[in-house]
Amino acid sequence: MSTGEPAAGSRMRIVVVGAGITGLLAAVRCVRDGHRVVLLEHGLIPDPGATSFDQHRALRALSVGDPAATRESAGLHRHWRDLDQLLGGGLYRRVGVLTALPADAMDAALATAEAAGLPIRVADRAEYPRLGLPAGAGAVFEPHAGVLLADRVLQAAARWLRRQPQAELRPGREVVGVRPGSGRVLLADGTAESGDAVLVTAGPWSAALTGQPVTLHRQTMVYLRPPAEQAAAWARTPVAGGLGADGRGWLLPSTAGTLLKVSTDGARREVAALSDPGDGTPWAERILSSGIVSGVDEHTVVRVRHCHYATAPGGTGFTRIGPAVWARPASGGDGFRTAPQAVAALAAELADADPPAPLTPQGRHP
Repeated sequence: MSTGEPAAGSRMRIVVVGAGITGLLAAVRCVRDGHRVVLLEHGLIPDPGATSFDQHRALRALSVGDPAATRESAGLHRHWRDLDQLLGGGLYRRVGVLTALPADAMDAALATAEAAGLPIRVADRAEYPRLGLPAGAGAVFEPHAGVLLADRVLQAAARWLRRQPQAELRPGREVVGVRPGSGRVLLADGTAESGDAVLVTAGPWSAALTGQPVTLHRQTMVYLRPPAEQAAAWARTPVAGGLGADGRGWLLPSTAGTLLKVSTDGARREVAALSDPGDGTPWAERILSSGIVSGVDEHTVVRVRHCHYATAPGGTGFTRIGPAVWARPASGGDGFRTAPQAVAALAAELADADPPAPLTPQGRHP
């Protein structure tokens, strides 16, 4: 992340719409680059109802068969380590990631890691008796990976921003539209905001604000409390994927006081709208019966969460949708872990943008 002080003429007034992980990290980066930031959020900052607000997210890099994507994702380790130091520490726990793979995919995984310069090793199944590794599967362990304590990251970023005179956090401000051509941000109370740059970081709600096409997904997650006698072992367990009888399950461990979180890609489904009530499928029961955790009946189900997230045709980066408007609807697990890279690329684009026109004392263009 940049620490240099920009020239006075390059400073901008930047309006950020949405205070999830992308909005908060974009605001942090813009403030560090010397810009003034106004962060608008319809709820609290951070908002417990946001897609980003969860106990933890996985940070991993290996993409079997794709060394370029693996190499790019490996750079996230440095981004998150730097952010962890900036925001106070303890937010990124490097517990590693275990990935179960069909036996005939192990060589491809090792070759991908070698080509990308990613440290991994073949794992011994016997070391992980509580994980539901598929029959006959092998496993690789990625040590430069682990858990991001997601809700704590959001809280730490908001605290950091509140200490910065260049940042103005405005919770309880409902944005009802963004005009890509003019860069005007329309609020429900009839007022409007504008800046030298507008960043729309509203996740699944971005499409309603900008008209940008997104695909909406609905996911179910189950949070478990392990038996007391297993708590210490689970706290040492890595993030794990490729679990269950079908190899589509994943698990985030009970790290730093969090609950054990399990789900499966089989519980992810596309929906037409955020108001979609679901099809009545008992997703929690399906997840618990999919073999992700050995002896799952010994655990207490504390919570079941159904959430939405969005993907966009342009991937996980920002897309310029107007002369001074950028949007990043990407959210969910991949949206969270890749947010620092997306923000860094945006910062470079803003640095190359035309110098802004002078603003009036009220922060408006004359």
